[in-house]
Amino acid sequence: KATCFAYGQTGSGKTHTMGGDLSGKSQNTSKGIYTMVSRDVFLLKNQSPYWNLNLEVYVTFFVIYNGKVFDLLNKQAKLYVLEDSRQQVQAVGLQEYLATCADDVVKMINMGRACRTSGQTFANSNSSCSHACFQILLRAQGRLHGKFSLVDLAW
Repeated sequence: KATCFAYGQTGSGKTHTMGGDLSGKSQNTSKGIYTMVSRDVFLLKNQSPYWNLNLEVYVTFFVIYNGKVFDLLNKQAKLYVLEDSRQQVQAVGLQEYLATCADDVVKMINMGRACRTSGQTFANSNSSCSHACFQILLRAQGRLHGKFSLVDLAW
């Protein structure tokens, strides 16, 4: 498991760093950390020693906005965060989506990004007033083998 946090002042480039160029004419997400990690995952999963594990790649994308959690890939469905019997925190109802290639991941990033609630702050009129978490999950025979959590924190 690995987690990457983008943290800093409003307007410092957190969302740009994580997601790529999300504004302007190009809207190129290929240079963001989300996309670069997904490309590396697909590159490495088909090489030794991982290829024989038959890993499948799933993604989730959720946002925490005003103390509530929403699934960005499932019509902004409201999620409930609970602790299970093993004292693991779970986002109940969070949908996992199978990705067969890095381009599938890019499509899901763009879909989630389009749904992400944006508000305005005094410092930055395009500021996203929410915390976003994009996760890449690696499963072998249905069991979790690895997880990357890429978190864009609002400030």
